[in-house]
Amino acid sequence: MQNITTILKNAIVLTMNQNYEIFDPGAIAIEGDKIIAVDSEDQILSQYQAKEVIDGGQKVLLPGLVNTHTHIPMTLLRGLSDDLRLDVWLMGYMMPVEREFVSPEFVRLGTKLGCAEFIRSGVTTFNDMYYFEDDVAEATAEIGLRAVVGQTVMKFSAPDADSYEDALALSENLIKKWQDHPLIVPAIAPHAVYTCTPDVLTSVVELAKKYDARVHFHVSETKDEVENLRKEHGLPVVPYIRKFGMLETKLIAAHCVHLDEGEIRTLQHAGVGIAHNPTSNLKLASGFAPVARMLHLGCNVGVGTDGPASNNDLDMFEEIRLANLIAKAVSGDPTVLPARQTLAMATIIGAKALHMDEIIGSLEPGKRADLILVDISSVHNQPRFLRDPDGVYAQLIYAAKSTDVTDTMVNGKWLMRNKELLTVNEGQLLTEASEIAAKIDKFLKGREESVYSKLIAIGGAAEEESFEVQVKVKVDSIAPVLEALSKPGILILRKRHYHEYDTYFGFESPSQGRLRYREDEFLNESGKITSVRSRLTLIGELDTARNLNDSQIMLSRSRYLAPATHSLRFYHEYFKPSSKLEIEKNRLRYLVQYKEIEFFINLDTIQKPAIGKYVEIKSRTWSRQDADQKAALIRELADYLGLDLTQINSLDYLQIVESASEN
Repeated sequence: MQNITTILKNAIVLTMNQNYEIFDPGAIAIEGDKIIAVDSEDQILSQYQAKEVIDGGQKVLLPGLVNTHTHIPMTLLRGLSDDLRLDVWLMGYMMPVEREFVSPEFVRLGTKLGCAEFIRSGVTTFNDMYYFEDDVAEATAEIGLRAVVGQTVMKFSAPDADSYEDALALSENLIKKWQDHPLIVPAIAPHAVYTCTPDVLTSVVELAKKYDARVHFHVSETKDEVENLRKEHGLPVVPYIRKFGMLETKLIAAHCVHLDEGEIRTLQHAGVGIAHNPTSNLKLASGFAPVARMLHLGCNVGVGTDGPASNNDLDMFEEIRLANLIAKAVSGDPTVLPARQTLAMATIIGAKALHMDEIIGSLEPGKRADLILVDISSVHNQPRFLRDPDGVYAQLIYAAKSTDVTDTMVNGKWLMRNKELLTVNEGQLLTEASEIAAKIDKFLKGREESVYSKLIAIGGAAEEESFEVQVKVKVDSIAPVLEALSKPGILILRKRHYHEYDTYFGFESPSQGRLRYREDEFLNESGKITSVRSRLTLIGELDTARNLNDSQIMLSRSRYLAPATHSLRFYHEYFKPSSKLEIEKNRLRYLVQYKEIEFFINLDTIQKPAIGKYVEIKSRTWSRQDADQKAALIRELADYLGLDLTQINSLDYLQIVESASEN
């Protein structure tokens, strides 16, 4: 008889293996961190003896649940702001609070709080995407859960990275540190197509291939994401990311709500894991993912809770039940996504979605001892009908609750026994979480009177904040510059003609920035108006601009944009500015390529006030190195266009007009 560490007996064992074997009464033999055998109770007891023999009390013994997509530190932002559109929720509340509060300490606390909730609800593995992921890994490993930890990479600055290059460096360090850990699997987590440039995606793929690392990515979560990408690049999301090699990595695609048939087949063929997040998709009105079709075509679709700020809990029992019911309602077919398949999504299929099914997801010899016990004797689970062995799956999906989980084991170690947490001090975590909440409340209360908040409150603010490298040169005539644009080496990609009417609102506090209301009249070759566009732009403090390398080329803070759906009078009354300034100009805009880099060249005649003609050269940038390189090229391009470099002006038009009026 073989001596082992632990035997769990007298349980209803759901193996979730290829044949979906059930043993009742069944038992499992564990040695260290691995499963040695799973069989009937008689067979296990006749072959093994253990230091620890635990009576399962006829509870259901099954693999630990796999949460395929979350942002676990956001437990500290649970309930912060609800019932908002995704853009308002994300850009108006989440990101500002994160910039202010997210730190290694914040992330550790949020992770521990989330881990406590996971353990209680039967989750043994989760797939995370956030900031300071090394601290997520440390806290998770300390508690004893299993996790894929993905360092966020995006074109914006973030709480833990000033640029995407910094985020990539953090990703590489994370991979090197944790790649051989028994519980932690490091990953790279580019946020989404609308927060990642082609350079970001290319760099992520290169790094992922270098280390054979997983990539965790939001894909086609909202209609706006898909429609905007089609307008900008003429492609849906999946073909777009395939261009950069994303499908050649161990990709885990979160959401996948708005996919067509071809995209689904492409993901299946590439072996991409998909994380379905029903509660989050409902709460943010993102839509209904075609889960039944994905599964029918052979995709590995797991279930995720998403972050606690957009769910607002980490309850996987609730999540899998909702995934099941939505699929039936959307398809109009009650036979779609039967209970056994639904539980598989939260176990073995979820493990496949994370590319981890060789070690977790089912109770089989050689796999890690990640398991839970669920008590189905409570009143909401009774009675139990025995004629159909598969009835236990339906009982778990349609009747059981996360509070029925009594015991949780990960890697052969008990994290909860008889509903008592063994590796987490819940009381201390709750006290610290309340203290953080009070600080965030104070911060938001003080922010509610800000112009930015008011802009967000009326909706439509774009999800981007960018930076520009730009310069202006005053000229006597536009004609020589127009002629110079035909020089060799300058490729004109696009030309536009506008008449622009700008109204700038100023406020008592300079920290509020300036709000610009702009009406663009698009003119054709004969000067006739073909269309009109109105929009709002909230510009950060003008003194946040900085000179690059003493070149008079400015790296300036860019703007939050929102469509102007109301009249100028409305915005004047709504924002109550302390000052107003109007600028009217005629603009010829050229998008050019110079030395393989794209630049905008604006030939502007300022008509109100009549302060003259200017040539403006600018380009967007997302990193310090890129900004320095583009600054040098802008100066070179200005000289090539015949501009007088001694006349370079580093001011915004608003500052130029204000300076002229003062003189």
